[in-house]
Amino acid sequence: NSLHKQEVFMRKCVKDCCFLRVCACFYKGADLKERALMDNSESDLFVHSLRSLMTQIAMLPMPTVAAVDGVALGGGLELALACDLRTAAHSAQMGLIETTRGLIPGAGGSQRLPRMVGITLAKELIFTGRRVSGRTALEMGLANRAVEQNQTGDAAYREALCLAREILPQAPIAVRMAKEAVNRGIQVDISSAMAIERICYARVIPTRDRREGMAAFIEKRPPQYTGE
Repeated sequence: NSLHKQEVFMRKCVKDCCFLRVCACFYKGADLKERALMDNSESDLFVHSLRSLMTQIAMLPMPTVAAVDGVALGGGLELALACDLRTAAHSAQMGLIETTRGLIPGAGGSQRLPRMVGITLAKELIFTGRRVSGRTALEMGLANRAVEQNQTGDAAYREALCLAREILPQAPIAVRMAKEAVNRGIQVDISSAMAIERICYARVIPTRDRREGMAAFIEKRPPQYTGE
């Protein structure tokens, strides 16, 4: 029975929430030895494809959670920045270190980091190429949650699952529309953002989930959302 519940939970995670685990050396960033062999056009094409991948991740309709259990430098951190939420182990190391290699963040980091921690702090982190711990990332708003690492080295991933358990019971369409309203609204002026919110709100009004939410509130019971 416990195994069945876990299977149901993971299936719902795949449908309504996406996890990206950033914990291995592979995600420290691009292989600089390989990059050194590229000519200018090849390098530009490589970074463009990487930037496009991050954009596709950022545009996923469901919430995305990045779990940083180890080292996420350069492209590794840019991958985490493309997600909606981030969990990190206290011992994790994160940073946009491109300036220490004669480069700048090229997969969205120079744009997403300022939107997350503020322009001044983002400039400092990028200009210096400084690495920060998971604990510091939490303090500066780069991580949503930070936890002590465990013996199996997956504390951030487990915390991401806990975060998912808080998201998954909510109405799926409402969560997706909330994500769209925030993501689109932050790009424009406040008046235009209010119009975007109105459009997204209008999309949830005719849903069965909205009616279920209202009925559950009146009947004082937990809602049973179906994503319809």
